[in-house]
Amino acid sequence: MEYLMSPLIEPEVLATLLNDDRIVIIDARYDLGNASAGRALYQQGHLPGACYVDLEDDLSGTIILGKTGRHPLPEPDVFLQRVCSWGINDDIHVVVYDDGGHAMAARAWWQLRWIGVRHVSVLHGGYKAWLAGKYPVTSELPEVRFSHFVSHLHDNETVSADTIADQLEDPRFVLVDARSYERYAGESEPIDAKAGHIPGALCHPFSDNMDDEGRFLSPEKLKQTFSALLPVGLEPVFYCGSGVTACHNLLAMEYAGLSGAKLYPGSWSEWITDESRPVGTL
Repeated sequence: MEYLMSPLIEPEVLATLLNDDRIVIIDARYDLGNASAGRALYQQGHLPGACYVDLEDDLSGTIILGKTGRHPLPEPDVFLQRVCSWGINDDIHVVVYDDGGHAMAARAWWQLRWIGVRHVSVLHGGYKAWLAGKYPVTSELPEVRFSHFVSHLHDNETVSADTIADQLEDPRFVLVDARSYERYAGESEPIDAKAGHIPGALCHPFSDNMDDEGRFLSPEKLKQTFSALLPVGLEPVFYCGSGVTACHNLLAMEYAGLSGAKLYPGSWSEWITDESRPVGTL
């Protein structure tokens, strides 16, 4: 399936693969303002054969007040059992979709790769694009066989708060904030207890990766943007509010043919749990 090497797959391509046993489809729709909305939408209609994956129930671990962020990574062995329950193994290519903003799908895409799933793509344009193409949907729940997947954890692709604190003065170490400029600057904070950013961080809102129609910019444009933001020799780490939209930037970099960036999963909501950690504003 060489045509699935890109991290993005177009609806017209996926439509030809619905009966391919080597494809597992994941519905990752989720609304941060309404935790039950994504599952309700899935029950109303989804891509044929798709399993529903919930940001909080499946892609996040236990929240520890005063210590973790809002969407901490789950324990690897716990997440591995989830992966097996979706029928994923080494021979499977996973396609993830959300409503079309790509943020929730990007978190699932990154997290599946983190646990060791080698072949993962995001449906370009999400469910919105699928419907626009008049491709089939169903409300029937899929029959999924539990698989036996052996994890290959890529823990070196994450960075902890302690590591960030130790390297804030290192000129090779660069943080990139995926939130809006207003939240980064400390002008507003609609979700977390403190406004601002991690000192020294740059700002690249994840929404800048897409055009006015919600499609990713071309790989060439994305490469130009990220190359200007992150000169060769730097060690970029992406973060956001809780480790979700930062994955959108990582997906965009992958689509642009760039690699080597890492994720701070705890992100801003974890950083501010420790009063000794510095906060920057503009």
